[in-house]
Amino acid sequence: MLTKADEGASAVHVEDRAEVEFTETGDGLACAFRGAWTTRTVADVDAQMRSIEERPGVRVMHLDLGQIAAVDTAGAWLIKRLAQKQANQGADVDFVNASETTAILLDAVDDMAKQEDAPATAARFEPLRVFETVGRNVASLGSDFLAGMDILGSTIRGAQMKLGRGHRVNPAAIAAQVDKMGVGAIPVVVLMAAIVGAIIAQQGAFQLRYFGAEIFVVDLVGILIMRELGVLLTAIMIAGRSGSAITAEIGSMKMREEIDALKVIGLNPVGVLVFPRLVALMIALPCLTVIANFAALGGAMFVAWSYSGIPPQAFIDRLRDSIDLSSILAGLIKAPFMAIIIGIIGSVEGMKVGGSAESLGGQVTTSVVKSIFIVIVVDGLFAMFYAAINF
Repeated sequence: MLTKADEGASAVHVEDRAEVEFTETGDGLACAFRGAWTTRTVADVDAQMRSIEERPGVRVMHLDLGQIAAVDTAGAWLIKRLAQKQANQGADVDFVNASETTAILLDAVDDMAKQEDAPATAARFEPLRVFETVGRNVASLGSDFLAGMDILGSTIRGAQMKLGRGHRVNPAAIAAQVDKMGVGAIPVVVLMAAIVGAIIAQQGAFQLRYFGAEIFVVDLVGILIMRELGVLLTAIMIAGRSGSAITAEIGSMKMREEIDALKVIGLNPVGVLVFPRLVALMIALPCLTVIANFAALGGAMFVAWSYSGIPPQAFIDRLRDSIDLSSILAGLIKAPFMAIIIGIIGSVEGMKVGGSAESLGGQVTTSVVKSIFIVIVVDGLFAMFYAAINF
């Protein structure tokens, strides 16, 4: 026989537990829920609830919520999951005796239960998605162009380090960026250009040998390197090396909210971050182009001497006759434009970085791909322009 104290303790113990009792009816199932359906108690009835969820052939299910003492989102989600599972199997589910709090929680977790129970659908090819993707990319290119022009305009307007406090250039920052982007890139640019020049000379000599005109490999290498490949290969290398670095540096500062801090203390982020890098690129890229031209011609000279028997003196004499000032200037004129393109794209993509490392990696990749693509397109446009003006 229980005393009143024992009865009170038993009542408290029962209220602290979650219980579900189900009975079979003529056309379905009736479930009664009792006790506290909270985060601390629902784990005890999860297995029982799953067994009820999987019962087949239920046409009508009545869920009695009148004896629930307490409920939170975890308990409501468990009950709603049961109802959703049986509804998906064709059962007619209804809730009875639900309090106002329980009804509100059931409505709140309704979307969660549907998402968990939603069947996985295989990805289908939809032709309209192709046009949607193209449209989104075109719109993105438009916004990127406007952002790039904004950065370019802010840079041309002046290297204002303080907003509204005149114009001031920081030579130390520009020199540091020239050393980083220009001097640091000399070894890899020289190696790449020398190898490419050697390959062009070897392949050209191999083909011209059939016509007894191996000496014309000097003309081929000289014109191709000076007008096109020297500046193009250098710009591609700088886009992958320095353009990605610009995006990563500005993007990491954006993630750490350092750019917002610059604005708070009155500094112009374009003047502090973009201007020195852009000026450094415009100085470094033409200089690297000259170095790459010499390296490529040196590699071609070595191959012509060892493969075709053309001595260096004959190579230089023929090179002097085959190229003129216009051939040299045709490549060097492109270099500042390509430097501006690489710097602006790197800066724009850096400003677009979100708050995650994944976003930073994605924008760095996008920056390199866009820079290389646009540099190649610009090189082609220059080639057509030079042909039109007979330069």
